[in-house]
Amino acid sequence: MSLFKAMIKTYFGGKADPTKIEQIQQRNLIKLVRHAKANSPYYGRLYSGIVDDFRLEDLPATSKPDMMAHFDDVLTDRSITMQRICEFTTDIGNVGRMLDGKYLVFKTSGSTGNPAVVLYDKQNIDVSSAVAAFRTFARREDYKAFKRNGKKTAGVFANYGFYLACGMSRYLQLKMPRRKTKITVDVNAPEEEIIRQLNAFQPSMLSGYPSNLSLLAGYDELRIHPDVVITGGELLTDEIRRKLTEKFGCYVQTHYSCTEAGEIACECSEGHLHVNEDWVIVEPVNKDNQPVGFGVRSDKVLITNLANYIQPFIRYELTDRIIVHDEPCRCGKVTHWIEIEGRTDDILTFEHGIQIAPMSLYKILEEVKLIRRFQLVQRSVDKLELRMIAEDRERAFDDAKRELRTFLESKGLTGVKIQLSDIPPQADQTSGKFKHIYREFD
Repeated sequence: MSLFKAMIKTYFGGKADPTKIEQIQQRNLIKLVRHAKANSPYYGRLYSGIVDDFRLEDLPATSKPDMMAHFDDVLTDRSITMQRICEFTTDIGNVGRMLDGKYLVFKTSGSTGNPAVVLYDKQNIDVSSAVAAFRTFARREDYKAFKRNGKKTAGVFANYGFYLACGMSRYLQLKMPRRKTKITVDVNAPEEEIIRQLNAFQPSMLSGYPSNLSLLAGYDELRIHPDVVITGGELLTDEIRRKLTEKFGCYVQTHYSCTEAGEIACECSEGHLHVNEDWVIVEPVNKDNQPVGFGVRSDKVLITNLANYIQPFIRYELTDRIIVHDEPCRCGKVTHWIEIEGRTDDILTFEHGIQIAPMSLYKILEEVKLIRRFQLVQRSVDKLELRMIAEDRERAFDDAKRELRTFLESKGLTGVKIQLSDIPPQADQTSGKFKHIYREFD
């Protein structure tokens, strides 16, 4: 399928009624399953008992650990192997370049403990581009302003490695080297360097992880006026949405995506995440993979990417907890919309199994006026390490330690050691994502 055809299908898919969308889904699912069964040894075995008139529920669920353990057999192109991919990815210069001129290679950050390698074929790339073209903007007026101001896009992500944001950006730059409307700023660069690049570029669209953009919004030195801010990769909380809106004076939105499935849902003008049902199937399920009803929070979700034929993801398990809604949306879209339960930080577990929610600790440290930026790392069940940037580090640490101890003692935790680190707060060096509160021990 060409890019033009992907654009046409996506454009009209966005205008289809529910019955038509269901027909599109079923037709694409049948084609994908037939292709996977015929060309992937993994799916050939998995679907050996599947007949042509199958239902979606007849297909066994798949998981990241199982698919990675049988990686070579999952792929439908028998010339591609994990060994070849490993050789290809040892050269960082191959980021954004196509393996054998056919496939983009991505890696996930492994936020659930199981990193994955994901290939995109040309069809999947074209569908991703089509969805981005027609469904990125929640509001028409923001898109018009974006066009009027030169379509200048700045992404604050990890500007290296085989991650989706970096790899797709690099792919587009290589494909259209003369276009100077898109930059990726390294999220791990010093704040003053990020600010310098953004101020110099003056983007019309700013994108990045909510936690990192929230940190940047605290700097008066950042003087940009985007027409829209689009976050991804983490849950956009109401608090961060308000903070970014106040800082940049524009509409702030998000989307729901993953490397394996691509763009799962896009936000509308009502703040609802509408599923791209013509290209992905979303199934909210309980722990036993049984479907849950509309309005019921799931234990996990099964996704089916209807565009990826080189590495099919069919009823693929994600650990996200979601609620699917079938109520009409005032924006006029007829697709189902979802709520996502997510967090950017870790729940900390102390002695006797006592757990502390990250937001409680975040709020305490946020109120220490001398601290400009912080990161709390749990090293063991009885040891915390505070990383921070402050005008007066000694006074700030004394205040923070006192407040933290008072809070922890109120929870029955009297023996927790709190240490000041010489290391400044920093994003994960691999994924580029930032956490304010996290644990770093088994």
